[in-house]
Amino acid sequence: MKKNLNINVPIKPVLDHEFIPAKLWNDSYRDLVAEEGGVSVIIYLQQNNGNVFSYKAKVLELSEGNEDLSVKYIERLVKFLLWQKGGCRITIEGNANVVDPLVSKLKAIYSSEGKRSFDCEFIGSKIYGKALEIEGCSEGSFALKSQSKVSSLGRNLEGCRIGFDLGGSDRKCAALIDGKVVYSEEITWDPYFQSDHNYHYEGIQNSLKNAAAHLPRVDAIGGSAAGVYVDTEVRAGSLFRGVSDEDFEKHVQRIFFKVKEDWGNVPFEVVNDGEVTALAGSMSIGKNAVLGISLGTSQAVGYVNSDGFIEPWLNELAFAPVDYREEVAQDEWSGDFGCGVQYFSQQAINRLLKPAGIDLSDEMPFPEKLKAVQALMIEGDERAKNIYQTIGAYLGYSLLHYAEFYEIENLLLLGRVTTGEGGDIIINEAKRVLKTIDPAFFEKLRFSTPSETDKRHGQAIAAASLPKI
Repeated sequence: MKKNLNINVPIKPVLDHEFIPAKLWNDSYRDLVAEEGGVSVIIYLQQNNGNVFSYKAKVLELSEGNEDLSVKYIERLVKFLLWQKGGCRITIEGNANVVDPLVSKLKAIYSSEGKRSFDCEFIGSKIYGKALEIEGCSEGSFALKSQSKVSSLGRNLEGCRIGFDLGGSDRKCAALIDGKVVYSEEITWDPYFQSDHNYHYEGIQNSLKNAAAHLPRVDAIGGSAAGVYVDTEVRAGSLFRGVSDEDFEKHVQRIFFKVKEDWGNVPFEVVNDGEVTALAGSMSIGKNAVLGISLGTSQAVGYVNSDGFIEPWLNELAFAPVDYREEVAQDEWSGDFGCGVQYFSQQAINRLLKPAGIDLSDEMPFPEKLKAVQALMIEGDERAKNIYQTIGAYLGYSLLHYAEFYEIENLLLLGRVTTGEGGDIIINEAKRVLKTIDPAFFEKLRFSTPSETDKRHGQAIAAASLPKI
């Protein structure tokens, strides 16, 4: 007989009473394991640059009654770890009676024909250039030790520097002399569906030339952009979605190396925009252990560890599950359900319009729908308030889940969804959930939102500080 979990959600999102927070589902499963006795397993993720990450878990033996629960528990953990840490090989260590059937199930799920075919292809081939491998090993036989080569990028402000940030609707650039901004600009562009790779190259060069005109020389250049970047090489990026696969491989993957050559091979670094956001927040508040979350077109995340360094992780939590319901809130790109992008972005606003009783045309773009909800919020419309309260509840429960994988003492919250009074409602509702579920974590966590000056200059300053001279 199949077992079911009894999950109590003390504060239900006002527009989504059926929400099942990942944190509470996992806690309920672990309670069942503690009650009935479980088997220890270790999940290892290996990157092809030598980084190895591990996560310890206990599972029920895969009998007929609890197999579905145990497979779901491990599969959702693997999914989260893949998009948080990254890796092209997954190894599960433990007793063969448990590990072998688990690995068999995961191989089927994370295959080109399985439910997670997107993750299999994207994480494996797109990011790491090789097929995703899943294997098992006996207890104590995994030879590699967990290790993470943190990056000391950032916080370098001496000399004449340029910092840039490439977004989906604009590109920002600034010129700095010994950490002081002497020029900044924001230029509108439309990179998403441009098929000509030169559009991106010429746009980047234009911004750099404008900034360089205000400097006596250029000592270093640093940048941030949406996507996955490994040692300044573009592995995946929504900015380049319009470029053909052939042109991407030939012209885009090493586009920043070409730009670097054009600028005399000065020190040059480009990383994910989420990482630079977290770095900017850390530099601004003078604190470490910072998780930065941007609620905008998608969900962008960055992390600065307790020592002030950037970890070699993906932090693409838009694809990481936060809701353990099935067949609810499907991500149109990955095909998976319950992942962050549908809870912390303009897509969340769109998804909650109907439950809130707000009728907007299906043809209206997401940014315009967000503006409409913000306008209703200014008018004091209770329906708009309910949308923001719901997102706030999502955030509170998800922060508790994130805290299992990150050491978080400071949360930097930004993005267009958090603009105005709606942002305050999101934060207050998230705090209410945290205080109810985990008072100790609530007391420890400090919320920060960037000032207008930080929004304009913080990202560019942090990006400019990436390279060492």
